[in-house]
Formats: sequence, C-alpha cells, structure tokens
Amino acid sequence: MKLDARIPDGPIEEKWRIWKDNHELVGPRRRSDHVIAVVGTGLAGASAASTLAGMGYHVEAFCYQDSARRAHSIAAQGGINATKDYSNDGDSLHRLFADTMKGGDFRSREANVWRLAELSTEIIDQAVAQGVPFNREYGGLLATRSFGGVLVERTFYCRGQTGQQLLLGAYGALSRQIKAGQVNMHTRHEMLDIVLCDGRARGIVARDLVTGETRSHPADAVVLATGGYSNVYFLSTNAMGCNVTAIWRAYRRGAGFANPCFTQIHPTCIPATAEHQSKLTLMSESLRNDGRVWVPRSRGEEREPGAIPEDERYYFLEEMYPRYGNLVPRDVASRAAKHVCDQGLGVGPTERAVYMDFRDAIAQRGEQEMASRYGNLFDLYEQITGETPWHEPMRIYPAPHYAMGGLWVDYSLQTTIPGLFAIGEANFSDHGANRLGASAMMQCLADGYFVLPHTVTDYLARLEQPHADPGHPAFAEVEDSVQERLERLLRVDGRTPASHFHRELGKVMLDACGVSRSRPRLERALREIPEIGKRFWSELKVGGEERSLNQSLEYAGRVADFIELGELMCRDALVRDESCGCHLREEHQGADGEPIRDDTRFANVAVWENQGRGAPPVRHVEELEFGEIKPKTRNYR
Repeated sequence: MKLDARIPDGPIEEKWRIWKDNHELVGPRRRSDHVIAVVGTGLAGASAASTLAGMGYHVEAFCYQDSARRAHSIAAQGGINATKDYSNDGDSLHRLFADTMKGGDFRSREANVWRLAELSTEIIDQAVAQGVPFNREYGGLLATRSFGGVLVERTFYCRGQTGQQLLLGAYGALSRQIKAGQVNMHTRHEMLDIVLCDGRARGIVARDLVTGETRSHPADAVVLATGGYSNVYFLSTNAMGCNVTAIWRAYRRGAGFANPCFTQIHPTCIPATAEHQSKLTLMSESLRNDGRVWVPRSRGEEREPGAIPEDERYYFLEEMYPRYGNLVPRDVASRAAKHVCDQGLGVGPTERAVYMDFRDAIAQRGEQEMASRYGNLFDLYEQITGETPWHEPMRIYPAPHYAMGGLWVDYSLQTTIPGLFAIGEANFSDHGANRLGASAMMQCLADGYFVLPHTVTDYLARLEQPHADPGHPAFAEVEDSVQERLERLLRVDGRTPASHFHRELGKVMLDACGVSRSRPRLERALREIPEIGKRFWSELKVGGEERSLNQSLEYAGRVADFIELGELMCRDALVRDESCGCHLREEHQGADGEPIRDDTRFANVAVWENQGRGAPPVRHVEELEFGEIKPKTRNYR
C-alpha cells in the first residue's frame, strides 16, 4: 500500500488556493453524463450530494433511514466553530488551526486542519443563507459561546439543537435537487459492499431493507459519508443504527483504515442505569460554559446535593485546570471524571457519575437567558431522568461518542482505492487523537459543501475510462459475495441473539480500549474478541427470511463487522505504545496523570491494510510533518 497524501507545495495558507487553481475541470455540459454514488445523507452526505447535483452531476444517494433528515447528525447539539470573531476575543484562522492541532495532541495533518479552519467562515455564511436560525445577540450579530480546549468564543449555535437546524438546511438543498431530478434518493437502503473494476471504485451493492432485494448500483465515483463507529462499545451516544459496515467493507476491499483506536469518550452524558440499557444520551458540551462540575469531597456522601455546603464540594476541573476550568478538552475532562469516581467520590445510585451544577449561572444570568441557551437540553434531561436541572444538578459521566479514526484519505479526501472518497466522520483527516467540541459539524460541512465537489471533479476529469461498465463481471461477483454472507448469517441457526454478542463485545472494548488502555488489558481483549467472534458464528440466531423486512438480519451483519473492528482497534492501541489525546496508555503518563507522547516513534498516522480472512493486517505509517506549529506538551492548567 502506497500512502501519498498529495499535499500541494507552497505556504500552508496558500495550499488550498494553489490546489484549486491547478485542478482539472469537467465542463458543465459533460457533468450530467457522470454518476456519483453518495452513501449516507447526514451533514456530510447531504451537503455533498446537494452540491454535486447543483453542479450538474447525477447523484445516486443512499441512506438506511426512511428519510435523509433522520440522519444521526440531527442529534448534534452544541454548535459549530468558525473564526468570525464577532465577540472580539482576538480569534483568528491561525488560532483555530493551533487550537485544533493542540486539541488533537499533534496527531493531525497540518494542511488538512488549516483548510478546515480556512473554510469555517464560509460554512456559517452558507448556513445563514439557507435560513439556519442561529442565536443572535441583542444587536443582531450571531451569538457565540465557548467549547472545551479554547479561550475564545467561536462556537455558533441554535440553542441546543444546532445539528438539527444545520441538517434541515442541507436537507432542504438536497430535496430541491431530488425534485429537479438530479438526485435519485434511495431511502431504507444499506450499502453492503463496494464494486471495484480494474482497481477503481465503480459502484456499490446495496440491500433494500424493506424488500430484502440486493442489487448493484454502478457509479463513476463513490463517496462514503456514513459517520463513525462508536457503537462498537454497544452503549454510546450514537443512534442505535449507526454502524461501521460501509467503511469496513471498504477496508476489506483494500482501503487503508487509519488510527482505529482513536475514539472519543465524551465527558457529559447521562450515566447508564441498568444492565440491559440499549443506548446513552449526550448532554451537550456547551453546558460546561455555565455548569460547574463537582463531586463531594468525602466518600459515601448521602446528603442531597443542595444540602452539601460549598467548602465540602470538590470542583475538580476548576482546581486541577485553573486556566481552562470546566472547559478543558473532552479527553481531559473524561479522564478527570473517571479518576474521581475511581477514588470513590462518584455520585448517584451507581457511584459512576459527577454533578454538573447550574445554580450559580441561573442566579447570575436569570432563567430567561438560561432557557434561551439551554432550554431544550434541560427539558431533555428532565424527560429522561425525571429530575430538573433548574433545581438540582445534572448527573453526568463519560461515554463513547465520536471516532477520530476512519478511512485514510489524502488531501483530496480520496482513500487508497482510486475513485472511493470518504468525508466527515467516516475519514480520519482532521482531528488527530482528540476532537475539539463543535468541530464535527464544521468538518462535515467543509468536506461536503466546499472540498469534495472540487476533488471529485478533478478525479473524474482525469479518468481515461470515464464511465462505469454495468456489464463488468465484478458487479456479479460482488453481488454473489453479499448474497453468500447474508445466507451464512441465516444458516447459523443457533439460539443467541446478536445483541448478546454486541453487549459482550462492548464490555470488553470499554474495559480495554476506553478512557484508559494498558498492555495487559489489550492483550487480554485480543484473546477474548476472537472467541466472541467464534461463538457468534456458531451460536447466532437470526429469525425471518432474507427477502423481506428483517431487522435482526441487518443488525447481525453490523455486529459481525463490529467484532472484526474491535480486534483491529485493540491491535492498533497495543502497537501505539505512547499516550496521546484520547489514547491514554497507563504505562505512559506523568505523576499528575497527564499523557506522555512519544514523538520520536509515533508522530505518524497508523494505516492498516487488510490481508484477507485469517491473516493479520499490515501496519503502514504516514509520517506527520510540522512546519507551521511545533508539537509541544499540552498544558491546560
């Protein structure tokens, strides 16, 4: 596998302009001849599909939901970053770039991060033009607030439902192109494999989840915008349908998988309360602007939180990190919360929670102002827990949330398979070892609206054989392979549902590859996960038929992929013998518990290449270069 990031020469602030000035074009009258498959219609996929269609390309778009507007992007709450500096904090493009590099613990590609920061302001302009109802200050300017890991207010927001409003904007643009006939929307379809013709991505095989029919969909280029894989942990903040299948099929076909062990554990989630709970709920990081995080100073505290006096409260983030306080990055806050709970200071029935208290902010700002910022989040918490944050603190605890790892892509967002592109959370490119809050939606929309339309155009313009051949034997071969796998899942005919194996895998993954990792636990997981896989393929029970609506069959296929992914994640975490960002190896931390990086051996992107069933994957590296900002030890104290 050859890794060539294809980063253009020139100063970092000029690279994207240089690339655009020199990329090849497809004439407006020729664009309608090309078919582009876009898999996933969240923020990244909907923005990409609508923009490509608006340029004149024909787009075949796929989602497993019954509507594109049900994508998991709708659950994003807190906001989206941009460097407009309306708050006059001294923010700048370079500061957003530097904060993102530092937040990712210097495991990101500089050129991609700079481009992301550069495009951030255009995203806000685009969203405002679409009618996205951002909060505004009294004078009319768009309102901003802070997120973790920064000392400025650069996050634009729509109360606590920013993802929903941004997705509605992208969905409106997509719907316009569907009505115009430029987008053919395949709802309730799941991509199960990629078709390669002579080494290039030339289409996909998808299953109609209503009828059970599987068939090929030829395309001149394929775009994966299918999100992340945090559901490998079983309990996560992701929607229950979120899965790794699309990018895992790409990996099995030869696409490199980058940094799979880089997964983010979000510090502010409603804690698990029952053994058979099916998912967890995120409480936006924006709440840390006004919520003070604390635990009692004494173990075994039985008093109600309101009865505990101020001097008996341990505001551990404020005391440990006085400069950033409650707005430290997510990986730092999650480790601190786990640490105080491990010390026996946790609260709630399970003692695996900490308080997030809004008493002081309500007294200072007033209920009306707090409701304008967080009203729907307070309502959501009360609906789930039966407790109101207006009168008592929230209880929160870290939970799996986001995957910084994903398919390796070059500067053009193209994977190691020519013609296969990955955007948004499906790729690895921008966040290194830890994503800063409010940067996910920024990346999704930068990729979809402003980067991918140019890079796909450049790819199509250079093709010697511009169009897919539906008669190529590869299409029938991949269809047969997909059919055989579905039949294999149905043939097992055991007695154990897929959810049992998924829950078992999640416990192993959270213990071995969660907030902290260690060699003994990772080595144990690498023995346990293959055993889970063996039992899955001998004891699995899938009811129903293949040619019908069969959600247990869908789920079983996704769990099978999660089991294989879990093994790769633990392998990657074991080899990366350092601590960086979310990846805290307990063997590599200072006396204060902070991570210790190894820039000599691991200032790189680990890219794994599949070698086929039964053979261990091969690890390649893309060495990272730091010309604009030199790596240094992160310090948020």
